[in-house]
This record gives sequence, structure tokens and C-alpha cells, in this order.
Amino acid sequence: MIRRPDPSLLDLHDVLLFDLDGTLMHGAQPIPHAAEAVEIARTSGRAVVFATNNASRTPQQASEHLAVVGIAAQPEEFVTSPQVASRLLADRLAPGAKVLVVGGPSLAAQMREVGLAPVDTDSEDVAAVVQGWSPDLDWSRLAEGAYAIRHGAYWMATNVDATLPTERGLAPGNGSMVAALRHATGVEPAVAGKPEPGMFEVAARDHGARRPLIIGDRLDTDIEGAVRAGMESLLVLTGVDGIEAALRAEPIRRPTFILPDLAQIAAPFPLPVVDGDRARCGAVSATWHAGDIAVHGDPDDPRVLRAVLALLREHSAESAWTGELHEQHDTAPAPSAR
Repeated sequence: MIRRPDPSLLDLHDVLLFDLDGTLMHGAQPIPHAAEAVEIARTSGRAVVFATNNASRTPQQASEHLAVVGIAAQPEEFVTSPQVASRLLADRLAPGAKVLVVGGPSLAAQMREVGLAPVDTDSEDVAAVVQGWSPDLDWSRLAEGAYAIRHGAYWMATNVDATLPTERGLAPGNGSMVAALRHATGVEPAVAGKPEPGMFEVAARDHGARRPLIIGDRLDTDIEGAVRAGMESLLVLTGVDGIEAALRAEPIRRPTFILPDLAQIAAPFPLPVVDGDRARCGAVSATWHAGDIAVHGDPDDPRVLRAVLALLREHSAESAWTGELHEQHDTAPAPSAR
């Protein structure tokens, strides 16, 4: 009997939603294999969407930045947290309402695009504060935001990412600046971007997706957003989070798949098959033993990780996994039950 070849990730999904920072690039530095993966996805007929929390660039500017790292992109392929924030604020506020922008010019431009009036100083008629990351954000702009929030202006953050991957490492992200205003005012902001599911839901709906795949490097934004949107997710190990964090994550932040990078996006991708306490994935497997997991294969093998994640979905669906991972060889006894 001839065995059918395993499908690839591209065979399994019809729309791919890529995060940018930490997934496709580090600042102005390309991440190996990322540009090729995007091009392969396009040539295979898959819709490509770039979903980013970064509020410092318009879709046009973001597409120009991607070109710097070798990825061709059109502005209409982007869905950004400022776009989502502007739509939500436009739904809530009267046309022409004043919105104090704690962020950069691109965020202000997004407010104008939906018929709101961006300002940079507080006044009694400021209806809302919108906050997004900008490299030029300073104390005086944060202070203006605090004044407006304290007199009752509605506060929306484009995202609450604590860090931002750059070519030099992890820098403070918008969430760190949001934390300063939260601490100063005692107010909790509404959030437009990831991990709120709206960004992914809008993009999937606009592209008629039936089997979307969210691809990102962060558990607390990309992966949680995918879980909350009811979509499959791929964690790539090129940015913020690693294998240990992914396996120990709360279920709402647990990825469907893990890969070291995007090099194998079109390669055969065997899926795990769970049979009770055992999960097989190709030639490797993992076995559940009273909360511990024994793996038959290299623990860093992506197929092993898929088997482990399948067991966690089966046996630890409601809570974070706290057991131990054992590398099990055929001649070694299985871990004893607790």
C-alpha cells in the first residue's frame, strides 16, 4: 500500500496571518527564511496578511519597511492595531471628536482617516485618548494623556506589548508606556490590538478564510489572540518566546504548532494522532504518564513538540502543564506514576 505524502502547512490552511516584529524581521534586519516563506505562500495561492500591533507606521510605511527586509507587500495586505483602534473609536465617538494622541504621526493620521480630530494637548473637550508606540514618545506627551484620562476621557491603547524586538534586542514596547499611565491614573485602558481577537477576525472575514493560520513569536499577543479567535497558531522561535514557555503556558496562550523558523513552511508536515495517553507524529511519539510526558525522539524535534502539544490539549486542556518532560529511549523504563 502506497502511503500518501503528508500535507504541508500551506496545504492545511488557506490564509496566513503573519506577525512582523520578531517573526519576519528584527528592526531593519531580516529574519532568515522569512521572505522566502512569504513568497512561497503567495505563489501557492494562499492569501497573505500582515497583522501587527506596531502603531508607529501606516500600512504604506509598513509595506515600505518590509521591502527593506526583502518582502514585497501591498498596503491593503496589512491589518494594524491603529486601524482597529480608529474603527472602534469612530464607532464610539461623534464625527470630529477630539482624540488626544499619545503616539506618533501615523497614529494621528489614522484618526483623521476615520473622521476624528487628533490633538496633542489636553483640553476639556478631549473625548478620548489613543496610545500607541512611538520612538519619540516623551514625558510631556504622557503627561497630557494622564491629564485627559483623569478628567474622564475614554482611553484606548493600540496594544499592550511589554517589549518590542529590535536588531539590538528587546526594547520597551507600548505596554511599558501604557503601564506608566495606568500607574499614574489608576485607570485600565481598552485595547484594540492583539491579544484581542478583533484584528484576526476582521482579517479572516475580509479574506473569506475557512482555515486561517496565525504565525507569530509571542505567546501573550499572537498566540493568545489566535486562541481567543478560535484559530490555529504557529509559534516561531525567532523572537520573544521559546519552547519551555510555550509548553508551560496557560491554555489560552498555548500554540497549535511550534517551528524554529519559517524555513519548512512548504515541507511535509505530519500531524499528531492521539490514542489515549500516546500521541504519534510521523516516526516519533510522546506518552502521558500521570502528568509527566515521555518523548520518543529529540525533545526539540518539531514533530515531538506537535505530539506533546496534542497531549496537552487532551490531558491539560483547562490548566497550565506542571509535569516533567523525559526523553525516553526504547531500553529505558517509563517514568513511574506519581
